[in-house]
Amino acid sequence: MAKIKKEKRTVYEGKVFIQATFNNTIITVTDMKGNAISACSAGQLGFRGAKKSTPFAAQSCIETAITKAKDTGLSEVHVYVKGPGVGRESAIRSLGTMGMQVKSISDVTPIPHNGCRPPKTRRI
Repeated sequence: MAKIKKEKRTVYEGKVFIQATFNNTIITVTDMKGNAISACSAGQLGFRGAKKSTPFAAQSCIETAITKAKDTGLSEVHVYVKGPGVGRESAIRSLGTMGMQVKSISDVTPIPHNGCRPPKTRRI
């Protein structure tokens, strides 16, 4: 069987999803339709334990993901941040230093409207 060479996509504008939890930071870069171009997590870069959730780990992670995405011609991004982690700010700041034009920043952290159903009252 002959190998089929994958055509190289050129993407000008895309989305960057930053998921910053208390334990890890996960970055996903997609095109405008939502097809993933590149992804990176702090654990993938060799950070272990409590170091995965640091601002430096988030910064290193976004640099790795954007470097891979720049090969497709990405230059403008919309940023979507989710979670309460400490890597949120540093990840967005390092996007600007990487030469990306940030079009918008949205916080998409899920907020419960009425919360879970409380447990039954105790009967003694």
